[in-house]
Amino acid sequence: MNKIVIVFLFSFLAMNVCAGSDDPVPEIESENGDPSGYRLVWNDEFDELPGSTGAYPLPGKEWWFETGNNGWGNNEPQYYVDRVLGKDTVAKIENGSLVITAFKLVTPYQGSDYISARMNTAKSWKYGYFEMRAKVAGGRGVWPAFWMLPKDFRSWPLDGEIDIMEYVGYRPGIVQASVHTDAYNHVAHTEKTAMKPIGNAETEFHIYAVEWTEDKIEGSVDGVVYFTFENDRKGDKRTWPFNVPFYLKLNLAIGGNWGGLQGIDPGIFPVRYEIDYVRVYQK
Repeated sequence: MNKIVIVFLFSFLAMNVCAGSDDPVPEIESENGDPSGYRLVWNDEFDELPGSTGAYPLPGKEWWFETGNNGWGNNEPQYYVDRVLGKDTVAKIENGSLVITAFKLVTPYQGSDYISARMNTAKSWKYGYFEMRAKVAGGRGVWPAFWMLPKDFRSWPLDGEIDIMEYVGYRPGIVQASVHTDAYNHVAHTEKTAMKPIGNAETEFHIYAVEWTEDKIEGSVDGVVYFTFENDRKGDKRTWPFNVPFYLKLNLAIGGNWGGLQGIDPGIFPVRYEIDYVRVYQK
C-alpha cells in the first residue's frame, strides 16, 4: 500500500512540474460542455472583486481599452473612452457580468455625442476555441461585437479579421459571423459570412463561439455551427492570413457604416451589452 501511495504522489508531482509555473486555470466547463479535445487556457468570468465598487480595473491585467472616435474607418459617431467619463461608466462589473454601456451625452465630448467602450485582451492565441456568453444590446443604431485581430496587426484587410459575433439593432433577432481577408472583405462585397436567427438575443444570454484551426474557422451559437470558412491551402496571405496569433475584442459601437444604415434611435440610451464570461480553449 505504501508503495502505491508513493508512486501516486510522484506521478502527481511530475504532472504539476510538467504543467509549468503559470497560474492554474480553474476547472470551468462550458454550458455546452468543454469542446472535444480542448482544455481551458484563459478565461474571465467577470466576478466582482471583494471590496470593489464594480468599476472594471483600468487598464487591468487581462484587458486594455482603446480610446478615440470614428471607429477606425467605420464612421461611428461614438467616442471610445477608457471606462469612465464624468458620471458615466462605460465598462463595469455588475452581478457577475461585464456591462458595456453606451451613453448619449448632453454635452458632446471631443466632438462626439455618444461614448462607449472598446476592450482588447492583453493575451493572444494561435488557433483554439473562443466563446462568450452574452446578451446583446438592442435598438436601432447599436452595433455590439465580439471579434479578433492579429497581435501584430499592420493593415486591414490584408492581416485578417475574425468576427465571432456581430449584431446590428436595426435588424433585430439576427446575429452574424464573418471573416475578412484581402481577397474576401465587405468593402469589396466578397466577405465570407453567415447569419443566424436568434429571436431573443437582446433579452436572453447565448453562447457565441468560433473554432479556429489550421484547416478552417467555424462559428456557432449555443453549440450549433452555422458558419464555416476553409483554408484553401494556397499559402496566400490574401486568402488565409489566419496562421498567426490573434487577440480578442469586445466593443459596443453606435451607428457607423453598418450599424447606422437606418439611423440612430435617440430614445434607446443608455444601452447595455452584457457579457457573462469570455473563455479560450486550446488543444
